[in-house]
Formats: sequence, structure tokens, C-alpha cells
Amino acid sequence: MDTPLFPAPAATEDARAPTLATIAYDRLKRSIFDFELIPGDRFSESDIAGRLGMSRTPVREALVRLQREGYLDVQFKSGWTVRPLDFDLFENLYDLRLVLETTAVRRLCEGESDQAARTALSALEKVWLVPKEARQSVAAEVADYDEQFHLAIVKAAGNPEIARVHEMVTDRLRIIRRLDFAQPARVDATYEEHAQILKALLRRRADQAVMLLRAHIETSQTEVRKITLHKLYAARSKAAAKPTNTPAEKKRR
Repeated sequence: MDTPLFPAPAATEDARAPTLATIAYDRLKRSIFDFELIPGDRFSESDIAGRLGMSRTPVREALVRLQREGYLDVQFKSGWTVRPLDFDLFENLYDLRLVLETTAVRRLCEGESDQAARTALSALEKVWLVPKEARQSVAAEVADYDEQFHLAIVKAAGNPEIARVHEMVTDRLRIIRRLDFAQPARVDATYEEHAQILKALLRRRADQAVMLLRAHIETSQTEVRKITLHKLYAARSKAAAKPTNTPAEKKRR
């Protein structure tokens, strides 16, 4: 049996037997990512409990977890609110991501190449240096592979603190970054750009790899902002056209 290119993390208690709170968290986070819950939407714990068919206790745990991660706000009398997208924050996070990834690329190209780094790059070759007909086309899968590509490069550079901060930045940007793969042209562009970056890394051409990486991230950043604004407009238009039959929908309007 082939070894997975990106092995799943070690099993945790939630992974072995998801609790109701974990299930509620996953479903609510997906609703936020898919703009089913729109920035600015207000709702109560009872609204969400009814929607998910659960009691309020696991729902409350899920909501508190999403609040800690920055997706929700809560007020004593107004209930819960999906936090508005902070584009200034995203711009700053993209700037930080650029610093972290270009630093990692230079370390990989200019430092001593150890076995772990070579193994990581070899695994990436099997995903990104493939014929067009062998490419993944499912947007969600490509988004996961894209994250793994950038995370693997940073980890391969050998500085665990840079890798830790980069992983945090990746998580904060995920809500908008995954939208980059909603269009087939962007999937194809990602494969082409990743292949060029990887070839430059394998040849240890630091300046070329940094230039390609910077162009790749900046293009993605521009596309994601455009798509996000379009998605928000479409989601709000759809919500405004719905009949206000439920408390949650009335609060949304």
C-alpha cells in the first residue's frame, strides 16, 4: 500500500469519536466559510440549536470556540453575530505570510539541505509535477493541497517557530483563501505556479524561487479579494430575497 503524501495528523479524541460540540463547530464553521452565515448575521443559541437539531449545550461550546478563533462576536442582549470580514487584517496577514514564506525559501535554497527537506520536496513533486490529466480538479481538495504545499515548504526550512506562526496565519486566512479555487482557471494557474516554484527550489535558485513565490501569493491575494466581495454581494442579495419566516432570518434583515 502506498504511503499517503500528506499523512493525516495523529488521532485525537475528537477525531476518534466526534462530540456533538465538535460536529456543531464543524457545521457552523463550514456555514461561515460558504457564506451561508453572512458577516453581520445575528442569531441566538436557540436558533442554531434548532437549525442543527441539537440541544443548546453543545451549540454553546461550538459558538464559544468560534468566538475564540475570531469568527463570531457575542453580546449579552443581542446574541451572537458573525464578525465582519476585516480586509485590513487580511492584507496584513498576507504581508506576514510573504515574509515567512520567502524567508523559508531562501533558507532552503541557501542552507544545507537535510534529508527531511529533501523528503518534503520529493513528496511535493508527486503532487504538483504531474501531467495535466492527473491533476486534482475538486476545489476543496485543491485548496487542501495548496495549504499543504506552502506549509511543507516552510516546515522544510527547519525553523519550528517560523512554521508555527505560518500555520497560525494560514488558519486565519483560510476563510477567504479557499475561495481562490472556485474557478477552474485558478486551479490550473495554481498547478502551473506551484510547479515553477518547486522547480526553482529543487535547483536551489533562491532569487528565482522568491520572485515566483511573491508573484504567486500576490496574484492569489488580488483574486481572493475580488471573489470574496462578489460572494458577499451574492450572499446578501440571496438573503434579502428570502421570505422572513424564522427568527434568525428576521434578525438577518
